[in-house]
Amino acid sequence: MFYRRYRHSVSLMGRPESITCNFPSSASSSAQNATLLNMQEYQSGRNYASYGALTDRPHKKRKKRSVAKHQKSSDIFQFQRSSSSLSDSFLPIKQLGTKTKRLPRLMSPSRLDELAAPSHRQHMLTMSLIVKNNEKKKKLPLLVAIKPENERSEKERFMRASFNYNPYFVYKGVADDDVMDKFRDPSDKYLSQAILIMERAIRYFGSYEHFEEITGGKILNRSQIYSLIKRYISREELEEEVVINLSEDLLSRGSMTRAKGKSVLSVRSVNLREHWAEGLLRHELGTHYLRSCNNRHHPWNSNRVRRDLGMGPINPTEEGLASLHSVLFREKPFLWRAALLYYTTYMASKLSFKELFSDLERFVHSPNVRWDYCLRAKRGQVDTSRPGSFCKDQVYLEGLLQLLKRRRVLDFHLLVRLGKVSFEDVDRECVTEIAQLTNTRIPWFMEDLTLYHRQLDHIAYTNGLTNDILSTVD
Repeated sequence: MFYRRYRHSVSLMGRPESITCNFPSSASSSAQNATLLNMQEYQSGRNYASYGALTDRPHKKRKKRSVAKHQKSSDIFQFQRSSSSLSDSFLPIKQLGTKTKRLPRLMSPSRLDELAAPSHRQHMLTMSLIVKNNEKKKKLPLLVAIKPENERSEKERFMRASFNYNPYFVYKGVADDDVMDKFRDPSDKYLSQAILIMERAIRYFGSYEHFEEITGGKILNRSQIYSLIKRYISREELEEEVVINLSEDLLSRGSMTRAKGKSVLSVRSVNLREHWAEGLLRHELGTHYLRSCNNRHHPWNSNRVRRDLGMGPINPTEEGLASLHSVLFREKPFLWRAALLYYTTYMASKLSFKELFSDLERFVHSPNVRWDYCLRAKRGQVDTSRPGSFCKDQVYLEGLLQLLKRRRVLDFHLLVRLGKVSFEDVDRECVTEIAQLTNTRIPWFMEDLTLYHRQLDHIAYTNGLTNDILSTVD
């Protein structure tokens, strides 16, 4: 017991290189031999057998742990804080005994730039995420594959670092490389129109936040969102066709998918405003869903027939039409979202995540809103410290500009009834001659075509899209 007390006092010492203990004359020789103890050796755990001298007991040899048995376990490492500095990296310490949990490190904002180097940034991830990011993954649908799994944790880290950090995203699966290649080269063709639209909106409302409050209306809770969707579905007589799914994890405000033979309308139930919810339903149900239903009646529902007829791609017409329907009937129908998405995806190809986040402050002050736009533009990337963009979101502005240019000559009823077709295919005889229009439908807000055209003129005027500006559009 006497010598154990001395061993405990030695273990609580600070950082001196050696310690001298004054033992009584009656102490054993083994205790006296322990008066000079190398503290660095003690703390590091090397020469572990020498500690047995403090207890006068023979040291029991430890069994060697099997690395193969524990290599997949996330508990074989612990991350400890360094008492001398707030380093950004984690220190992996092998366990000698019982399992312990990782302790997250406090990050030093002055050194967060070092995280941009991928080789160092791997240490920021837990072992399970590193394995998940490097293992062979199955291919998933595009928008599912490029949704980051660790978005929430990376957002928290980004906010704690005062926006001075480039997130490192982990994905559940992989997208097809051929498909991703189509969305890696954003265009700047309509960049001036995008900036024009946003500057006019800010000039009128003063800021994006004021624009959001005035044009969006009040924020709806979950039950109010559900009731609003049910009323719209009833108005379009879609009660037996569409299933409602409210989720907090969507990257976009809403989407239409199919599951078990049913069409599913997924809506993000966080920070959804009243007027924007109505526009969302016209976008997803009144445009995407009804055009998809109409498309099933026509021969070009088959990809082979589409190729034989030489039909063009459905985008940007599909998303352009849906974007116009999103702002239809608003008092001030600014095309803000389509313009900012176009601008953000282009700038993402030139900037890192944190640089893009800073650049968007000229249009949006809210950190949460800027995060959402940056995430959409950078999704699909692992290391966001490098320039890169997922530019699919540019089709919204490009498509609506093409339709506004032709708003006085294009048959919009036929554009919806023909299903998933480009505006260029509406006037082609080889398409209209074989069209089956009998059971096709149009949304309720397009029934009065005169009022519909008047709303399109109002949209063009509000956003400063004069005939001279639209004449430059393809």
